[in-house]
Amino acid sequence: MAEIGSYLKKHTEALVKDVGIEAACELTGKSKATLGRYYSDNSEHLDRFMPVDAVARLEQASSYPHVTSALAELKNITLSHGSPKANSERQGGVNADVIALSQRFAMLMTEYQEAIEDGIITVNEAKRLLRETVALQQVLIDMKLHLQEEST
Repeated sequence: MAEIGSYLKKHTEALVKDVGIEAACELTGKSKATLGRYYSDNSEHLDRFMPVDAVARLEQASSYPHVTSALAELKNITLSHGSPKANSERQGGVNADVIALSQRFAMLMTEYQEAIEDGIITVNEAKRLLRETVALQQVLIDMKLHLQEEST
C-alpha cells in the first residue's frame, strides 16, 4: 500500500507543478502548505491525499491528467487523452506521428543514457524521464486517434 501512496503522491506533485502552485491554490481553495502536504513523503503526511474534487479541478486546468492517469495505470487501464473531435485540428497524420514517435523515443533514450551514466538515477533524472515518458505517451495517443480517424 505504501508504494501506491508514494506513486500517487508523485503524480499529485506533477499535477500541481503542471498547473502552477499559485493557480493550484486558487483553483482548489487550498494553501501552498496544504497542497504540499498532499504530495509530501514525510511520515506525518503519508496518509494525506488530495481530495478528488480538487484533483478534478486541477486536471481540468492541466496539460495532462496526471492523477487520473496514475490511477488508471494502477488498475492496468489505458486512457485516451482528449477526444477525436478536439484533436481533429492536429497537423499531419500517421506519418507525422511516426516521425514524432521516433523523435520522442530518441529523447527518452538520451535522457535514460544520461541518467544511468553514474549508475544511479536521481530524483531529478527520474522526473525528466517521467516527463519524456508522458510526452511519448501523448504522441502515441495522437497516433491512435489518427489511426481511428483513418479507419472510419
